[in-house]
Amino acid sequence: MSFRLRVLGLIMLVAMAATAATAWLTLRQANSQVEESARAGRQEVSRILEGLTAYGYAHGTWEGVAPTVRSLSAATGQRIRVVTETDVLVADSDVLAGHRPREVSGQPPVLADARPQLRLPAAKLPRASVKRTVSAIAEYRTAVAHAACLTRAGAAVTARPDSIGLPRFGTDRRPAQCREPTEAGPDPYATQDSLTAVKCETDPRLSACLQRVFNERTASVAPPRLQISLGARDESPAGLAAAPTVAVAGGVALAAIIAALILSRAVLRPVRALTAAARGLGGGDLEHRVPVSGRDEIAELGRAFNRMADFLQGAEERQRRMTGDIAHELRTPLANLRGYLEALQDGFVEPTPELLDSLHEEAMLQQRIVDDLQDLALAEAGVLTYHRAVADLRDVLDASRNAHRAAAERAGVALELTAPQPVRAEVDADRLRQVVGNLVGNALRATAPGGTVALELRQEERMAVIRVRDTGRGIAAEHLTHLFDRFWRADPARGRATGGSGLGLAIARQIVTDHGGTIAVESTVGSGTTFVVSLAAAAW
Repeated sequence: MSFRLRVLGLIMLVAMAATAATAWLTLRQANSQVEESARAGRQEVSRILEGLTAYGYAHGTWEGVAPTVRSLSAATGQRIRVVTETDVLVADSDVLAGHRPREVSGQPPVLADARPQLRLPAAKLPRASVKRTVSAIAEYRTAVAHAACLTRAGAAVTARPDSIGLPRFGTDRRPAQCREPTEAGPDPYATQDSLTAVKCETDPRLSACLQRVFNERTASVAPPRLQISLGARDESPAGLAAAPTVAVAGGVALAAIIAALILSRAVLRPVRALTAAARGLGGGDLEHRVPVSGRDEIAELGRAFNRMADFLQGAEERQRRMTGDIAHELRTPLANLRGYLEALQDGFVEPTPELLDSLHEEAMLQQRIVDDLQDLALAEAGVLTYHRAVADLRDVLDASRNAHRAAAERAGVALELTAPQPVRAEVDADRLRQVVGNLVGNALRATAPGGTVALELRQEERMAVIRVRDTGRGIAAEHLTHLFDRFWRADPARGRATGGSGLGLAIARQIVTDHGGTIAVESTVGSGTTFVVSLAAAAW
């Protein structure tokens, strides 16, 4: 089966399974949400009813209830419209919020009655309950009028129920226009209240009868019952229909299938191009590249392939160049050795000690080139052996200075070491001496008599920094980028006798890199060159 069919089949399966599961979960969660919304709605209705009832109970009037309505609306998210039973508007949360009032919903209003519910021991003492009801009517009538007066005067009013449920009002101040209930004088309705309440003694439902009498006799002063309408007609109803969900699921599945077709087409085109390019690369065509556009994963794969092809082409070119460089380096000295040996065999040249020493020195130079090549190959392959240990780098630099002291004296160059304090690092001391020795040897060859080669060791933050500075001829800026290339010399006229094998700096860079450090060079023509080796310092 082709990749396109596999991708298409997989995406279709995933899409259908995902949409079916999504539809089922959506319906289940929606129904659960509707049930939770219903419970929350009942809780909100109860909260609004309790809040408004508590306000009327504590203040004895509905005046000033607007802030309570506004806060309840903000806390519950409900639109609240409050009217009396005679359809007198008390408050509307839409108007309080500065909006145009919406039409109320079709749900029946909730009734709020702020009058106290009496708690009387009617079953045991009916006559005492009747008397207590008559006195409660008189007490409530005067107390609620006082509470309403306090509310209108702007005083803070509190209320707590007493033993039979009557509110006992309190306030933070006493306005002059509001008389205390004890100052109201005799109740002119006391007789009528008593006559009405006595009729309940023979009623089998004494408590209900006394409550009804209490409500009737206090209706003129108590806050009227309210009708609380919640919600608005234009609000979205709760619930979720199955048909739209199924339609959406089908649309999602269809969109997924179309997207799969487009995706497979978009994926296969660059994959075919990558396949053709890989075949060409395997056949030795290192020039072929994949056309890349965009920033997606396929485009990144194409770029990675092109980078790999560039690296392989560059590696092959470097290998060819290195092979040519090695042949060039070995051809002339080997030809000289062969010529002298043939001349010795034919008797044209006498085997003097001087000639034999010269031939031995030439053979040692070739051996050094081979050894350097072996070290470089091992280092680049990552198999060069290192024996690391924490060492004082001053000892490494001092050993390098002692090893080159005689050469410096013969060249008439001052070789100096500056290491104001010990600096430790975890290194292979022998390999690091090889690096420093190579740098010092190059510096001595580049410095004229009377010049100076300075070794410097310092700890800069967490790095151990070695500098090899000379006062030689310097290196031109365009040559610095090639300085660490194999067999490269800044002066083409310099041969092995004066310029070395051309491998030392490449080996030095690889050794420093294997130690997790860096090597850099700074140079000014006519002023000198400075090599900087940075390694991680070890703690004392």
